[in-house]
Amino acid sequence: MKNDLVVTLVETDLIWESPEGNRKALAEKILSHVSASDLFILPEMFTSGFTMNPELVSDTMDGETIPWLKELSITKRAAICGSFVIKEGSDFVNRFVFVTPEAELWYYDKKHTFTLAGEHEAYKAGAKKVTFEYLGWKICPMICYDLRFPVWARNTEDYDLLIYVANWPKPRINAWDALLKARAIENMSYCIGVNRVGFDGNGHEYPGHSNIYDVLGNIQDLRTDVGSGLKYAELNKNSVAKYRSKLNFLGDRDWFHLINKSQ
Repeated sequence: MKNDLVVTLVETDLIWESPEGNRKALAEKILSHVSASDLFILPEMFTSGFTMNPELVSDTMDGETIPWLKELSITKRAAICGSFVIKEGSDFVNRFVFVTPEAELWYYDKKHTFTLAGEHEAYKAGAKKVTFEYLGWKICPMICYDLRFPVWARNTEDYDLLIYVANWPKPRINAWDALLKARAIENMSYCIGVNRVGFDGNGHEYPGHSNIYDVLGNIQDLRTDVGSGLKYAELNKNSVAKYRSKLNFLGDRDWFHLINKSQ
């Protein structure tokens, strides 16, 4: 168990629909990172960019990307996470995968597919919220469009850290900033958002704005690694417990049960 968790945000450009090229570029960034880190967070669809052509870029859980993540995790002695396209049977999913140096693996499938871009037609939506523990921290993973739906992220599991990975475009970046802060405040947890930068194959621009917010909605000070240029910060679990004890807002939360729309 670690009271202080060092997290590195891999805010980067992505090569359009090139899994091999992205794995190579990301490995170079992560391996050049000289500062100690417990966790590296990659953007959404880090092997391809936000493509609606899953058949061109998909992997499987027995394919190349999982072993690549595991090898990097062992080499850096840190967990690594992010989302990429997975094929299961005849379906494609946008899957957040979290691997550790101890060969632990958890995953979450994006619940809210982005209908504006037709993601619901290309990918099967997930149906299960996921939380897990790493180094004594309870973590809840989410993906991009999930950020707009606070009920889905509502902290009924007492998680300590909420993570969003994204391809969030420039025209709506103010919403990204505001909603990340809101999710931190309302759930009394750290909230991390990692967004890509650059342009994708459809000409959409992504401005980054990756940040870490504490339980009061304050942006955490990010330091820059001299080797990789990546930003990182140290999170303190005691501060979460302190403010939850002092300000027992979660104790007054509304209780509810999610139901399937088809029911």
